[in-house]
Amino acid sequence: MRVSYDLNVEQVQKLVMTPELRQAITILQLPAMELGLYIEQQLQENPFLELREEETDLLEPAGTDELAEILEQKRESEKREYDIDWEEYFQDSSDLGFVRTEEERSPQTYAYENIASQSPTLMDHLIFQLHLATSDEQMRLIGEYLIGNIDDQGYLQVSLEEAAARLGVGVEKVEQVLKLIHTFDPAGVGARSLPECLLIQVEQLGMKDDLLVRVIKDYLEDLAKGKLGRMSQQLGVSAQEIQRVADLIKTLEPKPGRKFSANDHVRHVVPDIVLEKVGDDYIIIINDASLPRIAINSTYRSVLNQESDLETKNFVESKLNAAAWLIRSIEQRRLTLYKVASCLVELQRDFLDHGIKHLKPLNLRKVAEMVGLHESTVSRATANKYIQTPQGVFEMKFFFSSGLAGDDGKKTSTESIKKMLAELIANENPKAPLNDQKIAEYFRKQGIKISRRTIAKYRGELGIPPIKQRMRY
Repeated sequence: MRVSYDLNVEQVQKLVMTPELRQAITILQLPAMELGLYIEQQLQENPFLELREEETDLLEPAGTDELAEILEQKRESEKREYDIDWEEYFQDSSDLGFVRTEEERSPQTYAYENIASQSPTLMDHLIFQLHLATSDEQMRLIGEYLIGNIDDQGYLQVSLEEAAARLGVGVEKVEQVLKLIHTFDPAGVGARSLPECLLIQVEQLGMKDDLLVRVIKDYLEDLAKGKLGRMSQQLGVSAQEIQRVADLIKTLEPKPGRKFSANDHVRHVVPDIVLEKVGDDYIIIINDASLPRIAINSTYRSVLNQESDLETKNFVESKLNAAAWLIRSIEQRRLTLYKVASCLVELQRDFLDHGIKHLKPLNLRKVAEMVGLHESTVSRATANKYIQTPQGVFEMKFFFSSGLAGDDGKKTSTESIKKMLAELIANENPKAPLNDQKIAEYFRKQGIKISRRTIAKYRGELGIPPIKQRMRY
């Protein structure tokens, strides 16, 4: 076998991901709240960045054309690696820092009612009641152990035998303390199963109903499946009586602890874009008022003027370049969001004027072609971001939905079909609800081709139960 070495010349295109480009991509896909944290981190890491505290009176916000011109000027300056005239840059007061346009505000006043407080947890709430209910140290010890084994939904996750063995007491004593906990608020807390949870609530509410108790003990599964006719035969009562009991059970809380656990999972949505309707036009506002206003620290002018070694000069210029790139990337994010929002306003005008039923199918490619960007750029610009419209606050991805073709060749948005489906079922006769096949036939009469399976899928996504569970007697 002959072994030889050959030298071939190939021309290959590939994208080199520089740190600056990675940072620009990161900034583009960050929502407003996370971008604020990212800027604060950069302020700590880069000494050439500073918060811009001064108020600028009689200054208008930079328009898109002006910002684009500034960005183009900065791109031209990047062609030279280390020969940027930073002295001239500092003399230019119209740097790429954010321009504050807010009017001077009066000193902020604080009121105690505006200060957020942390709500008590379920464990804190139960232990507080335990100490009020008994002064016996042993019962408190057992109660605290049991409360510590109650999950966020309010259910006990340890057996009485295990608790007794762990604490070195009798099972009867543990059961006595558990019965005490069952009298606490919220009703049903400390239960070991769903039937026990519901029965505790029935007892606390003083519901004297033998049929209700029996259904909870033995027929919850059949009730969940909507088998009311079968239950009426086995219990020897009318279907209307079963329906009455089912309505009572729906008023009970199957997860008594969730109102406490929900306090720690509140998600605050800050829209990145706000659409305000003024007359017949929509005004696009990029919601960056909460972002720190940053600029390049002019005090480092003296450092640039001093003669220094090559290593120091490279460090200074690299930090200055990083600071300028950060400010430019934030402004580029702002321009991109504005372009995408303008395109959405143009394409989804019917939705903005009339609601979800008028939402049109839309994909990233169409928006990318209109704004002159790549699909991946549009995808990053709309990821994890929200837009406030006259119809409500929506995730920007909401506007990009598939659709189903109609008889006229036009497509109807999936979200629009779901809205129509929800309204159709909400207005149906509860004693003769529509099955999925009849709903599909209704849409076909409206010119929308849709299968029974697709109706069942959309109904499940909307949380609408099947026909048996919607039936009223």
